[in-house]
Amino acid sequence: VKLSKKKKAQSTSSITMAGYGGMQPGIILLREGTDQSQGKAQLISNINACQAVADTVRTTLGPRGMDKLVFDGQRVTISNDGATIMKLLDIVHPAAKTLVDISMSQDAEVGDGTTSVVLLAGEVLKQIKPFVEEGLHPQIIMGGLRKAAQVAVARLKEIAVDIGAAGNRDMLETFAGTALNSKLISNQKSLFCPMIVDAVSILDMEPAPDL
Repeated sequence: VKLSKKKKAQSTSSITMAGYGGMQPGIILLREGTDQSQGKAQLISNINACQAVADTVRTTLGPRGMDKLVFDGQRVTISNDGATIMKLLDIVHPAAKTLVDISMSQDAEVGDGTTSVVLLAGEVLKQIKPFVEEGLHPQIIMGGLRKAAQVAVARLKEIAVDIGAAGNRDMLETFAGTALNSKLISNQKSLFCPMIVDAVSILDMEPAPDL
């Protein structure tokens, strides 16, 4: 049976449509310059980007950490607070933005340790980079990291020293002063440290029975 060109085109079109279950394949539109890399190369690129962000705030860690001067085009900010610096950085890389997210979460939930959590994440990525380059599956790497976290927590519990408020007030004030070294009120530690210890001492450490 001979088909006309029009009928032949319709027949071919119906066969193609049937091959997709009666649905036309979706069309994905990407902006010009969009990177579509994937696989091992993209994982290594993500790790490198995160390490670059971690190196930016590395020198701000600790009581002797240095301040950073950040200019966002309108104003100048001088700070060594990890959350402030991470918020001011204009990070475009999607993977590196996750470091900003964990820094903001740490600041919202705990109020301290924003720099430490970024450096810890960057160091973990640095240590797993050789395994990614060797082609080890990410699920195996994650399994090893979870096991390592359990071992680390268990070890911390073993070496932890229980410090009660009674008879250790001077030590608690020293701890509070160390935490305030990188804050704006560091020059007023003699005033705020006793206030912090008093506030913590009156907290009820036992959870409420209805929680």
